[in-house]
Amino acid sequence: MNRICAFFVYAGIAVALSGCGAATINPNYTSAKPDLMRIGGGMPDAKGPEILNLGSYCLQVTEKWNADGKTPDDQVIWTKDSIRRVVPCQ
Repeated sequence: MNRICAFFVYAGIAVALSGCGAATINPNYTSAKPDLMRIGGGMPDAKGPEILNLGSYCLQVTEKWNADGKTPDDQVIWTKDSIRRVVPCQ
């Protein structure tokens, strides 16, 4: 009976150790909308304020990129804020 228990203990240790030597999978960061979020590199260029004429009013849109954390492989996550406010049409 003790040999059966020893077998399962050794088998469990072997399985646990084999998991440590497995190859890691490199992450692939892609986005369908790269204008909203980017991974790695320096801060993306932000456009200057843009005025949109929406008929009965105008809207000023300003973009601001922020470092919003890091990926597990230590790359910066860049997210974009879009600030909108109503302004007089010119």
